[in-house]
Amino acid sequence: MEKQKLKVAVLGATGSVGQKFIELLQNHPWFELHEVAASERSAGKLYKDAVNWVQSTPLPAKASALTVKECRPVLESRIVFSGLDASVAGEIEQEFAEKGYYVISNSRNHRFDKDVPLLIPEINPDHLELIKSQKYGGAIVTNPNCSTIGLVLALKPLQDKFGIETVNVVTMQALSGAGYPGVSSLDIIDNVIPFIGSEEEKMESEPLKILGKYTGSEIENIDIKISAQCNRVAVIDGHTETVQVKLKNKASIDEIKAVWREFIALPQQYELPSAPANPVHYFEEKNYPQPKLHRNIDKAMAVSVGRLRECPVFDYKFVITSHNTIRGAAGGAILNAELMYKMGYLKNI
Repeated sequence: MEKQKLKVAVLGATGSVGQKFIELLQNHPWFELHEVAASERSAGKLYKDAVNWVQSTPLPAKASALTVKECRPVLESRIVFSGLDASVAGEIEQEFAEKGYYVISNSRNHRFDKDVPLLIPEINPDHLELIKSQKYGGAIVTNPNCSTIGLVLALKPLQDKFGIETVNVVTMQALSGAGYPGVSSLDIIDNVIPFIGSEEEKMESEPLKILGKYTGSEIENIDIKISAQCNRVAVIDGHTETVQVKLKNKASIDEIKAVWREFIALPQQYELPSAPANPVHYFEEKNYPQPKLHRNIDKAMAVSVGRLRECPVFDYKFVITSHNTIRGAAGGAILNAELMYKMGYLKNI
């Protein structure tokens, strides 16, 4: 007998991240999209009439026929994926959690709450224990900034094996990260914009919590110095980052490549539906990785790495590419929910 799926809802369903949630939840083996919620101006309309669908796949028929509800904690679904804008997400997500909902959020508002996990399933699954100290009837779990996720997936194997002292990272971030309609064509064509609001601060602070140690009651940040510079470039999907690292212990190029290629974690062991078979893919080609070629690798849930070489300032430098709206946003949040389900954190739903 086929196992009954868990009913889920999407908050901020008409926005770009909300649309990606809906696209990825179509035919999910564990979760069934049951409700969509958005702003008051969309509430009461059929989803197909409320949304400006900008995904490359057709609007799913089931989602199309759903009536949009308000973002109030009166939904039937106890698991809600939040693609809400940060201007409204904080209070709404807290209201849902207080009423017993499990909020898996892509928004930044609660990322640094002391009792809220900032989760990448391959990196810090033990941080889910923070849920038990939350005062809500439900819970809030967040996923990090899109650029942070790609960076930390590449850093985690190095930290585990060799230790990391210092990181310098420069990003070339895709337009889809700015949402829709996003950046004006007159601003981005024939141009690079060397500023993305609060992005550098996120990249310098979020990895410290993610790679930090769960002490039994809180997260003790890891002691790594990170410097980030963030740029918006004329690429649709896929963030590229050039990274320099100084390691605590000596390592050869072959040893570093080996730890990347051998790296697996709980999502792979559990065979979670959205998990990549290999979280890190290393390419030997001198001109790889490239977002156009590698953003969709391994369900668009892996980070592609290449150009590892010695650095005259740090120890090593390399290039990474990851899909910012799938692994870096909706897909990452869905993977968080899958891990929570597999580890028993959703057993009371």
